[in-house]
Amino acid sequence: MNPLAGSPVAESTPARTEPAAGAAAAAGPIETSYLQLGGLFCAACAGLIEQALLAEPGVVGAHVNYASRRARVDWQRSSSAATQLVRAVERAGYSAVPDQAEPARRLRQREERSSLWKLFVASFCMMQVMMYATPAYIAAPGALPPDLLRLLQWASWLLSIPVLAFSASPMFRDAFAGLARGRVRMDLPVVIGIAVTFIVSSGATFAPGGVFGREVYFDSLTMFITFLLLGRWLSLKAQHRVTSALEAACATRAPEARRIDADGTTTLVPTAELRIGDSVKVLAGEAFGADGVVTQGRTQVDESLLTGESRSTPKRAGDEVMSGSLNLAAPVTMTVRRLGRDTRFEAVVTLMREALTQRPALLRTADRIAVPFLWGVLLLAAVAAAAWSVIDPSRAVLVAVSVLIVTCPCALSLAGPSALLAAAGALARRGILVQRIDAFEALAKLDTLFLDKTGTLTEDRLQLLQVRMLPAGIASGLDEASILRLAGSLAANSSHPLSRALAREVEVPDAVWSRITEVPGRGLQAFAWDGTCARLGAQRWVDPAGTGMPDVETARVWFGDARGALASFEFGEFIKPDAKSAVRSLSSSGLRLVMLSGDEPERVFQVARTLRIDEFHGGKSPEAKLAQIEREQRAGHRVGMVGDGLNDAPVIARADVSFAFAQGAAITQSSADFILLSGKVADIAIARETAQRAMRVLRQNIAWAIGYNALCIPLALLGAFPPWAAGIGMASSSLFVVLNSLRVGMRSRIG
Repeated sequence: MNPLAGSPVAESTPARTEPAAGAAAAAGPIETSYLQLGGLFCAACAGLIEQALLAEPGVVGAHVNYASRRARVDWQRSSSAATQLVRAVERAGYSAVPDQAEPARRLRQREERSSLWKLFVASFCMMQVMMYATPAYIAAPGALPPDLLRLLQWASWLLSIPVLAFSASPMFRDAFAGLARGRVRMDLPVVIGIAVTFIVSSGATFAPGGVFGREVYFDSLTMFITFLLLGRWLSLKAQHRVTSALEAACATRAPEARRIDADGTTTLVPTAELRIGDSVKVLAGEAFGADGVVTQGRTQVDESLLTGESRSTPKRAGDEVMSGSLNLAAPVTMTVRRLGRDTRFEAVVTLMREALTQRPALLRTADRIAVPFLWGVLLLAAVAAAAWSVIDPSRAVLVAVSVLIVTCPCALSLAGPSALLAAAGALARRGILVQRIDAFEALAKLDTLFLDKTGTLTEDRLQLLQVRMLPAGIASGLDEASILRLAGSLAANSSHPLSRALAREVEVPDAVWSRITEVPGRGLQAFAWDGTCARLGAQRWVDPAGTGMPDVETARVWFGDARGALASFEFGEFIKPDAKSAVRSLSSSGLRLVMLSGDEPERVFQVARTLRIDEFHGGKSPEAKLAQIEREQRAGHRVGMVGDGLNDAPVIARADVSFAFAQGAAITQSSADFILLSGKVADIAIARETAQRAMRVLRQNIAWAIGYNALCIPLALLGAFPPWAAGIGMASSSLFVVLNSLRVGMRSRIG
């Protein structure tokens, strides 16, 4: 049985991997599967796992991200099986399970418990070894009898064995697995240093005065391993936090739904059996299993996971609801509109997985230099050992071991991915999904931002601006609220944009109108309970006598009955509530803002004046938008684009960094670097601030890693940095990088 087939982590996709896979792809469809990995301790592990997966028949692409511990594998079902992917990872010395919430959580729990046990054994034995080593340090020369000294050394040797055999076993296993595949891993210098220290100390214990001398270093050895394991355990805990957003998303998936059958009975069925058009009842406290429209009832819905909005959203008949959101207040009935991968929920989960499996350019660069760097470390240690063999042979081994340990590039390899993944996780919690990790650098350096108008700065719906009472309406004795209520109740029976905008303004009563007809190009006609005929629509349809003053400059709808035209309703574009503050925030940060729209120049001018955007261009075709973006780029500007329509897709793809709204066209979203689930313009400013903070933290991490090596390597070469101190330094540097990166997410939550 295929453990990945039919799960949320296996999906059929068109072949979109390397050209070399073209021949294989022609034989059948390409599957994309996601794996949660365990046992990774350095960035080089990613390349080793990729190599193991690519060696499997039928695998045409493998992408592993060390920081998030996820793998995306593109493979051909006709040539391979999903179980072979897991076995390939296990043969490489790691563990893997399908990326589903529960098994992945169990894997992390096992990994954390195993790491904690190894740390406990190492620390317990270290304390005992330090106790046995203390008399040799504090006793006066010759005060400690030789036989007692030998006994203490034998006891230290015995306690060091479980530290090496159990606590340090993952380091040896991973290093040897890399060598078996012709790869030099970052653990190799550390493993060599540990092995050399143990061999030399064992020789001095059982053959004192021989080729290995009389000094033993079991205390330094166990202390180094303990501090290294402590740093790795803390790093592991920090890295596991990166996956919490995706697990939270999967946890809201509704496994079953209450489908209302044709006879009115309710049947509990798996969500996978729902079909478009089905009526579904959702009780309070349950999650919506599909995207759809509320047909009966009113409630409050928690959409925080999908939009980043912490406040609940009111929903009533006619409002859309999204799969994965939670019904908080009362039972409602909905009609299914979208299922499976077409839902917003699945889009969010897919985008998060894609972001977490990407390997940033910085990490790919680190992978390329890792092998020559490690060979340089080994050569430097050999030169140090040779030099100290002449200066002081008794210290040659210790100096070489210190060099091997202190130069381990773990902190440097973690500097980039840990900061960028922390930023991606922080934005995901706010409803901003990152599709391309590398876009953070471009976003931080952005100086010019182009904004579309409709759907970006304004809602894709109209707003009622004014109700104008006409002479017949004034004479009727009805007030403005009553006429608005009557007109809105009639408008609820039409799908015309102006009718929908009017219907949103009122509480629609039941069964107000009968014999409703809609005349294309004119409007609606209906009869009230007393037989009165009413009309809603164009002026020539409602007011053929021309009793009201026409106004061709604005969008209007007219309402009247046998007494004549009672009122007209004026509509205009609805500027998003946060647009003004967002524009002000972006401008104050030094960003140049330009509105670029295909709408009429007069409308563009009105919105730009309201929002106080100095540069604006209207009536632009997609080709003209693209040409303007390219001119700005040739002038040396870092250009960003925000849009949501199909016509924005070419510009979104061409800009240095781009934003799309989740409510917009699918092709625009697929080309964008960031997806704004909430639809808020203010999220652009938040994303830019987070990107700038992430790049600052990244530079701090790199500076720390380089500075640490620049300071400690000379000290180790001079013999002033013992192995235990080198171990503390190496573990502390890696831990500093991880904890410093977490500040990106913490600052974002506070902000």
